[in-house]
Amino acid sequence: MVNIKVREGESIEEAIRRFKRDCERNGIMQEIKKREFYKAPSVLKKERIAETKRKIRRKMLKDNRWTK
Repeated sequence: MVNIKVREGESIEEAIRRFKRDCERNGIMQEIKKREFYKAPSVLKKERIAETKRKIRRKMLKDNRWTK
């Protein structure tokens, strides 16, 4: 949970900017976007598998670049 106290002499715009920055750092916006729509468990599984394949492919490409 993000708490922002408006400092003395600070404008509301600055406080909102600090609030948004803290939300971004804590990953709150990503979590909101992730939960915005329901995804079936099968879709989540397919996405996880695809992400794992991408990571493996990137690692293999990175390793191949350095071995040549």
